[in-house]
Amino acid sequence: MGRKDASATKLPVDQYRKQIGKQDYKKTKSFLKATRLKAEDAFLVVVSILVFVLCVYAFFYLNLSTEVNLDLDMD
Repeated sequence: MGRKDASATKLPVDQYRKQIGKQDYKKTKSFLKATRLKAEDAFLVVVSILVFVLCVYAFFYLNLSTEVNLDLDMD
């Protein structure tokens, strides 16, 4: 059977994980809030670029489709 002394020795991996957990816990709320705002800003920039490209595409699509229809009506 195992002894209590054998479980007292910790593996280096477990110690490393514990150190990482402590470092992550030390992050302040202001730092986490700033990170969240930065990610939100990046998302808004990507969405605005996609909306702009969609508007440009719709503008050219509508202009070209109306010109083709006008040419057919003139014949």
